[in-house]
Amino acid sequence: MNLVRAEIGRLAARRFVQLMLVLLVTAFGITVATTLAGSHQPGAAELQKAEAWAEQQREDVRAWYARCIADQPAGPGTGTRYRGNCEDLDPAQVDASDYLSGVFVFDRQILDLVYFLVGFLCLFGFLVGASYIGADLTSGGMTNLLLWRPQRMVVLGTKLGTLLAGVLAVAVVASVVYIGAFRLIAEFRGMPGTPNATFWTDLSMTLVRGLLLVLMVTALGFAVATLGRHTSAALGVAAAYAVVWEAGGRIVMGIVDVARPDQLMLLSYVAAWVTGDIRLYAMDGCVQQATTGSCDPSYTILWPAGLAVLLALVVVTVGAAFTAFHRRDLA
Repeated sequence: MNLVRAEIGRLAARRFVQLMLVLLVTAFGITVATTLAGSHQPGAAELQKAEAWAEQQREDVRAWYARCIADQPAGPGTGTRYRGNCEDLDPAQVDASDYLSGVFVFDRQILDLVYFLVGFLCLFGFLVGASYIGADLTSGGMTNLLLWRPQRMVVLGTKLGTLLAGVLAVAVVASVVYIGAFRLIAEFRGMPGTPNATFWTDLSMTLVRGLLLVLMVTALGFAVATLGRHTSAALGVAAAYAVVWEAGGRIVMGIVDVARPDQLMLLSYVAAWVTGDIRLYAMDGCVQQATTGSCDPSYTILWPAGLAVLLALVVVTVGAAFTAFHRRDLA
């Protein structure tokens, strides 16, 4: 218990952690202030005009939707003239708020803002996790700590547990304040929309998946810095992966005509996990189905696949970090 209290104090006292907290608050404050300044409550005339535009769009969508449904006699799926899921053309998805300019609509825009929240919290967790263990390994602090508590796995596990608990606490508080601020903006300088039970369920599940992603990214930063014995090791690995594989790999696979390069990219599984699913498109087009006549070049990665890939990466990396730390000479 003394070790846990000591690690909590060490984590809270780090200047880099304090700096990252300031940057976190600043980034969120700028986002909230920008939204507040760019939004207003629409008047009756503005709402009436938006509703007229929406109704006109609904008429077009109803026609497209009817054609899509009629084109698939075998049941729900895809048609020959419309390449995609017919449910994407549901007229009920057209809302007058989509035709309002300079108005923040909570139930239509908060999800995109939550994705930004998750992304910034992932950056926060990765940098804090890497620096937390990296600084101790390079400064000799870990060696001094092991002289006091000569149990390597206990010390490293306590550090990781304390780190994850601290990042989770910050992420939960930030998420509540962040979403609450945008809810207030919608009430007083925008529109709340029509958030129903389904909306709140989807938002809650997205936020939960996002917070779990933050913890996994934090653990990855911690593990890679442990393997490399330095904070810069984690930063170097992240930069190398982004440049060599996510950017360079896509270019090479495009040259050699790989059919589904997105299936080989980690970011695809991250997006699938956070959003619930992600629809991608095969580079080799689609195959005409003899039975239904459908032709759909898209394929979908669902959140279970994203979770499986991310968990496997975290388990392997953290396991390797603990194994290396157990065997290596810290002197």
